[in-house]
Amino acid sequence: MLKGFFNQTKEQFRAKGKGAVAVYLVLRILVIQAIVVSVFRRNWENVFVCALTLILFLVPSILENKLKFDFPDTMEIIIILFIFAAEILGEMNSFYIRLHWWDTMLHTLNGFLCAAVGFGLVDILNRNPKVKFQLSPIYLAVVAFCFSMTVGVLWEFFEFGADQLVHTDMQKDSTYNYISSTMLDETKSNKAVKIKDIGHVILVLENGEQVDLFQYGIQGYLDVGIADTMKDLFVNFVGAVVFAPIGYFYVQQWGKGKFAARFIPRKFAE
Repeated sequence: MLKGFFNQTKEQFRAKGKGAVAVYLVLRILVIQAIVVSVFRRNWENVFVCALTLILFLVPSILENKLKFDFPDTMEIIIILFIFAAEILGEMNSFYIRLHWWDTMLHTLNGFLCAAVGFGLVDILNRNPKVKFQLSPIYLAVVAFCFSMTVGVLWEFFEFGADQLVHTDMQKDSTYNYISSTMLDETKSNKAVKIKDIGHVILVLENGEQVDLFQYGIQGYLDVGIADTMKDLFVNFVGAVVFAPIGYFYVQQWGKGKFAARFIPRKFAE
């Protein structure tokens, strides 16, 4: 079974355009080089990230084999670059910290790509003569949007779970100089009490030790990922909304739109 998978993957690889093949080979070589460097440095966490990246590079081929559809070259290039940007550049090279817009860019792109995948899956069913229902173009666009948002929400669940269980910081913190909370209302009448112009915040640990956040360059109230989560979901929403009309007009034109076809998976026999 495994041999058959790799043989089929080789055939798919040969069928790809030169651009997709070149991007895949270059990025794979870079990841392998990163593994070698990480092994010499005994950085096993980076070795794991690189190994995970190589596995993720195979995901498009696995999906094509299992679901019997083909990713357009443009979409596959973007997916491979997305994985490289998220894992190698984002995690290993700290682009998430060095470039504050990096995470926002990837979540926006994720919203667009997931909408395209969701649209493609439903469009394939819509074209299947064995399926007894036909969805309108507007309904297909709505389904694609909802599919993308669902994937975005599930990913935020994963980030929250990792932060709570493994104590990572996937949901990055933000700082505010104000608080508006009903927990500060002494009358218990569900009124939000506002505190403005927060400067230094000092944390008192259970052992009595005090930590002044200002010494870390943090001035104000330290949010614990809520703003980051909502920002990620919003830009995912933007990416999905951008794709929705593209998918709509693609169906209206009976699948003849060249631009949209670059991002929508198709059935192999199509």
